[in-house]
Amino acid sequence: MKKLALALLACMTTLPASAQTFLRADGQRIVDESGNPVLLRGMGLGGWMLQEGYMLQLGQLGSGQQYRIRASIADLIGEEKTAEFYQAWLDNHTRKADIDMMARWGMNSVRLPMHYNLLTLPTEKEPVAGRDTWLEDGFRRIDTLLAWTKANGMYLILDLHAAPGGQGNDLPIADRDPDKPSLWQSAENRRKTVAIWRKLAERYADEPGIGAYDVLNEPNWDFSAPGGDHGCKETGNAPLKQLYTDIAAAIRQVDKRHMLIIEGNCWGNNYQGLLPFADRNTALSFHKYWNYNDEASIAPHLKLRETWNMPLWLGESGENSNVWFRDAIGLVEKHGIGWAFWPLKKIGFNNPYEIAPNPGWAKLVAYWTNKGPRPSADEAYATLMQLARHDIRHESNLFHADVVDAMLRQPHDPSPRPSAPLLVTAEGGAFDAVDYDIGPAGIAYRDTDDANYHVSTGKSRTLWNNGRTWRNDGVDIARADDESLYVSDFKPGEWMRYSLSADGGGRYTIEVEARSDKGGTLSLTLNGGTPLALAVPTGSGWQKLRIPAPATLLDGNNMLVLGAQSFDGAVRRVVFVPAR
Repeated sequence: MKKLALALLACMTTLPASAQTFLRADGQRIVDESGNPVLLRGMGLGGWMLQEGYMLQLGQLGSGQQYRIRASIADLIGEEKTAEFYQAWLDNHTRKADIDMMARWGMNSVRLPMHYNLLTLPTEKEPVAGRDTWLEDGFRRIDTLLAWTKANGMYLILDLHAAPGGQGNDLPIADRDPDKPSLWQSAENRRKTVAIWRKLAERYADEPGIGAYDVLNEPNWDFSAPGGDHGCKETGNAPLKQLYTDIAAAIRQVDKRHMLIIEGNCWGNNYQGLLPFADRNTALSFHKYWNYNDEASIAPHLKLRETWNMPLWLGESGENSNVWFRDAIGLVEKHGIGWAFWPLKKIGFNNPYEIAPNPGWAKLVAYWTNKGPRPSADEAYATLMQLARHDIRHESNLFHADVVDAMLRQPHDPSPRPSAPLLVTAEGGAFDAVDYDIGPAGIAYRDTDDANYHVSTGKSRTLWNNGRTWRNDGVDIARADDESLYVSDFKPGEWMRYSLSADGGGRYTIEVEARSDKGGTLSLTLNGGTPLALAVPTGSGWQKLRIPAPATLLDGNNMLVLGAQSFDGAVRRVVFVPAR
């Protein structure tokens, strides 16, 4: 992994961070104080101040809300140690090193998903009804993050991800308890939400490092005719517009300069009834997941921008393959729309950083999902603290360089790049099949399934890399019991490209390690020449197979394409043996 990361960082072009002045809405553009357009590129810090079950492999634990996760932890180790765990989690999940690296990649903004309970008490726990208790530790953490982003010339966008009571029926995203009044069922919850934004605006009114106030993440609520459709068919959205109006008025009492961002119902996409919006220093945010990356997919949002003369921002997107990332970002940037992808890190492979939990975590997950025995309190505590004090820290995370490349380079430069130094000398050389080039599908590789489009197709979700490890492309990669990696489910018509460097050139016999229950033929094409066929006999074990005739490598750069001509199986390694 380090080899692949260093190879990318060595060739990545870093985008300069903008000098920080207040951002504002200027017609259909987001601009700085000099009127220069600003294209926001960044990540959302999901999982830090608000946990969602799927980010921890706990999607089956209730509905994945943080309060359920916390209760399950407390059941094992008690309330006092649970508080210790969450303190360590907040201290270590996101640190200056994470923000520094984002800036090094070329990102200029950070979206912070905030849980209201880090800033104030729930309404039912307030000592005096209608009076807000402010929690300084939560504000202090925002201050610290702001110092890190400012040091890198980046904008920090504040996002109220979990509002008091919860803003929708997609429960985990707002940590909503359905047994308590929601945001929309409680006037006191709405009052507290407005008060939170007034408090934040008071604190940051004179801070240009705050890019915008994203006032409510993904409302998804049926106001007029509850039917489980998450507000997607609402035509009025009057309660949502009223709340936005109240929040804007409270902010403007103390802060005249910061740009506001509002999101439509239906996870940020249904703006019916919400426009026009009185505050003109406001941008519209839409969220985009699992649909096609064509003009039709953003046409309704472009129409809103033109009709109401307001800027657009893709405030949340991700959870897909590199192909999807590249195409989505290329599409919106073509229209001058900035973006914040989701999330920076989680337990999972399709984000820049992957949290690799210690072995004890699998036992906890198994217990919580009714697949294993209950661990002892001491064992659970050790596992949880190892996760919070070590595993989630920047230096312990696995860096997925291919993901960052797909976001920042590939939308503008589709050329393939080596994923790792693949060198062949006079003594020969070898490389793993998983170290194919970094680049777009059709250029660096070809695979039958390379993205998830289930929202557009109406079909079941597609898993592009069904091994869920190492790379986020369509190539299926598996991890063996000994932790070695190999390309699995390599099917006819699929191929991978490798950039090789030969020291002096020469003639070599090529050997491939492969296996197939059905047998078949692989093809190897060197420097665009005639494909060389390699027959793979039927067998369940790995076989080392050689091309009969030696191939000639050029001195310097070479290109090898390994294809599954009529092959259905797995490949592990390619070896160059000097021809004698």
